[in-house]
Amino acid sequence: MIITITGTNTNVGKTIACAVLATLLADTHEVCVVKPVQTGTTVGMGDVATVEKLSGVKTHEFYSFPEPLSPHLAARRAHVHPAKLEVIVDQIRALDASDKIVLVEGSGGLLVRLAEDFTIADVARELDSPVIMVTSLGLGSLNAAELSVEAATRRGLNVVGLIGGLVPVPLIDTATILNIKELPQLTGIPYLGGINQLDDDPTPEKFAQAIDIDAAALRRVLMLD
Repeated sequence: MIITITGTNTNVGKTIACAVLATLLADTHEVCVVKPVQTGTTVGMGDVATVEKLSGVKTHEFYSFPEPLSPHLAARRAHVHPAKLEVIVDQIRALDASDKIVLVEGSGGLLVRLAEDFTIADVARELDSPVIMVTSLGLGSLNAAELSVEAATRRGLNVVGLIGGLVPVPLIDTATILNIKELPQLTGIPYLGGINQLDDDPTPEKFAQAIDIDAAALRRVLMLD
């Protein structure tokens, strides 16, 4: 089974969410995480390294560009061939198996260009994979979440759940508290829970303590039960 993880923006907690999902799903399945395109770091030292450290699952990174830019701009400035949709899709499909779960983490938000001519939305559509969307929770997040879900739905994607990234601790912000309750009402998508905000380099122990995801609801929306 292939699952695409995207977000309402960059820096909303997608990578930590991937590590959380990998940890929860690894109880019953072999799990790997794919980052099709990474920018802003050297090969193997970006998001995949974080996921491996926190979850222990195997990871794959197909393209990497050094500048912290939208992938199509980073490739252009590096004067290298950009990512190819058909190559990424074929590589991801090759990792899939009946007893395996492949989590695919996009770069930035839903419509960030992985190359000049496609986004993670196109990858998810080609793979016919369910989508889990990671969203911010503070002021302005309702608009971002609604826009992202609407854009995904209009492209034929099946958004099965929302996850709140970077939940502040303690949770005292009024906008965040109200938005958590409002998100499923406005988007029509189940809210599966959140992940407490962590330091930039969290320990596995702090990572485990930060998880507040309804594992039963996650399995239900993915039809794993």
